[in-house]
Amino acid sequence: MKFTRYIGIDYSGAATPESRLKTLQVYRAGRSQAPQKVLPPQGSRQWSRREIAAYCERMLSSDAPVIIGIDHGFSFPSDYMRRYGLADWDAFLDDFVRHWPTAEPGVSVESVRSGNRRTGDVSELRLCEQWTATAKSVFLFDVQGAVAKSTHAGLPWLHALRTTEALQTRVHFWPFDGFRVAAGKSVVAEAYPALYKRRYTKAGRTPDEQDAWSVAAWLREADRRGALEAYFNPPLTRTERSLAALEGWILGVW
Repeated sequence: MKFTRYIGIDYSGAATPESRLKTLQVYRAGRSQAPQKVLPPQGSRQWSRREIAAYCERMLSSDAPVIIGIDHGFSFPSDYMRRYGLADWDAFLDDFVRHWPTAEPGVSVESVRSGNRRTGDVSELRLCEQWTATAKSVFLFDVQGAVAKSTHAGLPWLHALRTTEALQTRVHFWPFDGFRVAAGKSVVAEAYPALYKRRYTKAGRTPDEQDAWSVAAWLREADRRGALEAYFNPPLTRTERSLAALEGWILGVW
């Protein structure tokens, strides 16, 4: 098996970075251990986005390789990139945090959304979203199942992890660092629970718990079967692969 720990995170863009939300859920599995619920520090039963980012940094700092699947969009469609002259994912993240400072204390997505011109149209989809039946645009807010708010809240934390010096030689942000993952590297990847969760019974878990649990369970199962290498390399043409290196890809979309 390629990894030692498998972490699934169900995300939420509600409220502020410090707010504790029942919709934020974290589950962690081991090579021989089914996913277990992870509770935040300080005795609380609910996570904040700031705490989840700190937890991810701790897990990624380990010498043992881990894989983390997070349920929000990791990038924007190529039309957006062309519109604002953004050549790669790092340029996109740098630009995004300047216009959507949603990791700053007390700042919510809603507080910077009104009148924010650094956005896109709901008709704009990434290639990976076009390859799925239910994935929605990262610009589609305020509908059931939308990921826009969680994406706009989560991207600055990816930027924070990406720019943490101690992680730069340890972590592979897939697929932006390439579709092939070197042995011994930890991975952070975009997950979409709708792809995995129906194959597992809920066993009394809430919908948010089930989403996080199923991401961790699927990552572990795929690694045990030796299938992750294939999922890391979806059957894309050279043009599609170049596009996905900018827009990102959902792990498991084939």
